[in-house]
Amino acid sequence: MSLYQKLLQRAEEGRPVRVALIGAGKFGAMYLAQVPRTPGVHVVAIADLSPVAARANLQRVGWEAERAQASSMQQALAQGTTWITDDWQALMREDAIDIIIECTGNPIAAVTHILAAFEHGKHVVNVTVEADAFCGPLLASRAAEAGVVYSLAFGDQPALICDLVDWARTCGFPVVAAGRGHKWLPHFSESTPETVWANYGLTPEQAARGGLNPKMFNSFLDGSKPSIESAAVANATGLTVPSNGLLYPPASVKDIPYVTRPISEGGVLERKGMVEVVSSLEPDGRVIDYDIRMGVWVTVEGETEYIRNCFEEYNAHTDPSGRYFTLYKRWHLIGLEVGMSVASVALRGESTGVALSWQADVVATAKRDLQAGEMLDGEGGYTVWGKLLPAERSLELGGVPLGLAHGVKLLRPVKKGQSLCWDDVDMDVSTPAYKLRREMESMYSMEPSS
Repeated sequence: MSLYQKLLQRAEEGRPVRVALIGAGKFGAMYLAQVPRTPGVHVVAIADLSPVAARANLQRVGWEAERAQASSMQQALAQGTTWITDDWQALMREDAIDIIIECTGNPIAAVTHILAAFEHGKHVVNVTVEADAFCGPLLASRAAEAGVVYSLAFGDQPALICDLVDWARTCGFPVVAAGRGHKWLPHFSESTPETVWANYGLTPEQAARGGLNPKMFNSFLDGSKPSIESAAVANATGLTVPSNGLLYPPASVKDIPYVTRPISEGGVLERKGMVEVVSSLEPDGRVIDYDIRMGVWVTVEGETEYIRNCFEEYNAHTDPSGRYFTLYKRWHLIGLEVGMSVASVALRGESTGVALSWQADVVATAKRDLQAGEMLDGEGGYTVWGKLLPAERSLELGGVPLGLAHGVKLLRPVKKGQSLCWDDVDMDVSTPAYKLRREMESMYSMEPSS
């Protein structure tokens, strides 16, 4: 039975999947825009630091006022309406809620919310991929211990890439490479919230109309978000990552199977079985026609002559050798697609992407020369960007994960382009996020190297 049929059945039986959302910003609002059109799902409660802002976003996406009129959790459950609150812990205490969607975008808070959800026996769909990037393997372990499902969010590119990788492997194809697209030039790593819109390709007016956060969007542009998402994919699929950061080879869709081959065969990969991000810009800034900027892709290998002949017979676009074929989705719809994760987790007990090992990390790296006493402002800000590294290299470096590099004071100068280590910063060691990360480091540092 399809997920949609299962949702219809739940609706007919009067026992919808009960969801609570933490964080009703842009991503959360996109999910909420689809809920009135989704059978068998009841958003019981929304927790946000600003209930007023949450209500404004509900109005923006077209919710009728009476849909969010509940004055308590109990009233929401009885009436099939939604309660809006600033008390996220109340969501955890309610036994009737099946799934928590963590949608704050704040990785330190997200870890606290996710661990609390596990303690109360609730499944989690984690939109805050920044948290998954620095401690996802241990979050997955905690979920398994609690007997619940932990999942990346469908619609966000990591889960979509995981889906393509799963397709390939289930069909018997070796995965040569997988990843997403991005608009990239090397100097974008220096971008700040002041320069983001011109480089991103939006006017300030368009940004204001969409309620877009310049710091958040700058995290996409400066390479932090592509690194974070690539780390999540590597940890969920077992694919490896480049030894010194993403390469961003420029390519049109038709050229992806050309560039995502091993170096020995004319591509850019150090080896087969890696994550990478394809740029939609040539090195001189020219826009590539029919790009993959907003999409995802997987490159597979036809290992036998028969399979390669099938590629040719069915007009599959391959590299010149006919050995490498790329399947892709040119677009992703972000929060509008999260319902796939909610249904998969609730109705099949299956995640749409979950960390299986620690393959990759994203280390805070200086955007400019930084001085002792400066405060780091985290992802998308003025001080650091996130560089993707193999987990082993980050562990050797003592690298500070980007997700923990916010509101942290520097103890000594750091040169532009240098990745930060624990000794460089005055870290708040009291947070669950920090403790979980350090526990994960200890666990993996004790494992014998392969």
